[in-house]
Amino acid sequence: MERAFPNRTEAGRLLAGRLVKYAGRDDVIVLGLPRGGVPVAFEVAQRLGAPLDVFIVRKLGVPGFEELAAGAIASGGVRVLNEDVVRALPNAEETIESISMPEFFQAVGQYYEDFSQTSDEDVRELLARGAQQRAVSGEQEQE
Repeated sequence: MERAFPNRTEAGRLLAGRLVKYAGRDDVIVLGLPRGGVPVAFEVAQRLGAPLDVFIVRKLGVPGFEELAAGAIASGGVRVLNEDVVRALPNAEETIESISMPEFFQAVGQYYEDFSQTSDEDVRELLARGAQQRAVSGEQEQE
């Protein structure tokens, strides 16, 4: 695959050249997305004299096809979905809710053989036990 730019820094410089009409304005902020966009955004912010901020997002990968994005979830719970992908998912609503959960919460299921018999109280107890174990292991590492 041929790249359009030699690197992200150069891509940012070229993009900034196309955005110079926004330079020096008080109503401009440059947002960079981690995993590639921050170096580009840095160059743009430098050239425009604009503040730079980072917008944290997490891709919502389709189970079994993790490189395929069903959407993304961002800071503050903002969720954007790829409607074409979502329509193709079996049990779309449940799948989207499942992949939108924080990873630490998804891990609860690994402790149960029959998750359907788990009550909310069981889940709270397990989470508390896990937090306590992490705290103890952290204390042991400090010793």
